[in-house]
Amino acid sequence: MTGKKKQKAESAASSAGESSFTKRSIVILGSTGSIGRSTLEVLDEHPGRFEVVALAAYSDVNRIIEQAAKVHPKYIYMGDPVAAEFLQGEPIGRECEILTGKESIAALAALPEVEMVVNALVGAAGLMASLAAVENGKYLALANKESLVVGGSLFEDIAQRTGAKILPIDSEHSAIWQCLSAGRDSEVRRLILTASGGPFRQLDKSEFKNVTREAALNHPTWKMGPKVTIDSATLMNKGLELIEAVWLFSIPPEMVSIVVHPQSIVHSMVEYIDSSVVAQMSAPDMKLPITYALFWPERLPSEFGRLDFSELGELTFAKPDIEKFPAINLAYNAAVMGGTAPAALNAANEVAVDAFLLGRIGFTQITDIIEKTLMNHQVVDKPSLLDIMEADSRSRELAETFVN
Repeated sequence: MTGKKKQKAESAASSAGESSFTKRSIVILGSTGSIGRSTLEVLDEHPGRFEVVALAAYSDVNRIIEQAAKVHPKYIYMGDPVAAEFLQGEPIGRECEILTGKESIAALAALPEVEMVVNALVGAAGLMASLAAVENGKYLALANKESLVVGGSLFEDIAQRTGAKILPIDSEHSAIWQCLSAGRDSEVRRLILTASGGPFRQLDKSEFKNVTREAALNHPTWKMGPKVTIDSATLMNKGLELIEAVWLFSIPPEMVSIVVHPQSIVHSMVEYIDSSVVAQMSAPDMKLPITYALFWPERLPSEFGRLDFSELGELTFAKPDIEKFPAINLAYNAAVMGGTAPAALNAANEVAVDAFLLGRIGFTQITDIIEKTLMNHQVVDKPSLLDIMEADSRSRELAETFVN
């Protein structure tokens, strides 16, 4: 776990010029998604700095064949067994070892020759890979926020034992990570996560019942996968990020605030006890936080997200409308409840979002189902991995009954 003390000490080492970065061996999980594709674009900008040992995706065989032709991995993982079988019969199947099955993706994260694992998988499916990476002392470049939402309590002790480092790729957590180098742990008053507000920021709540799948997938700022985009529309993404920040930066929920910032220029902020606020700013470009994590502890010259302040225009900030977007309070309550509550929240959200995308429920029912599931969940304090997996499974079953 990268708590504030460890992160700021590591940042100090970086500024002192103590980097020993030469060439990193890397595994990219979720390589065909938006974060995975952006990661490979960053690698294209810096030839010779990384060796891609493995790529992992679910079923996009055409895209992963294109990616493999460029980076020549030793292994390709496909979550869909049909896709894996298809690749076996392609020329790429003679050049790479094709893997499938849940155990295989965790095995890739644990490969002894790998130094860094980029986890850009979507949902709780990324938990086992993150645990495997940390258990084996890797740099874990984390875009899979659900890993810490679901299993945050498991990571700290493991990371301290193995020396693993969790390097956030989410723009908000990367921003906080960078801002925390400005002061000491004891000097932090609060972390401030910014939210774009999603596509329905100005829509009257009475119209939410008419929200369509297409409208919810039309995010005004970021281009993301469908699940993450729906989370942005409900603002559950910000709730999940709040829980992630609690574990990532070893800070209580009440010290994390959320503010709506539609321009997505200020990616997050840290307020210190003297009321100074340190912000990280850039144009919306995920390749900037990806680059920061990939090359840590170096900070490289880059044009990703570069701003022209003379053309920036106004920046606005507002409180989130909790009545319109109850997901934020649901996530905050789960963070305060602790134990297996965040796992239950996340499981119910994944089920409800999937049901909405399939046209089985309406937009407002997403948070209704999450709330009902959380209310009926029996929290296990200080859970083991088995407790967390059982909470995830039970909550998915319960949420599905509410969907039906």
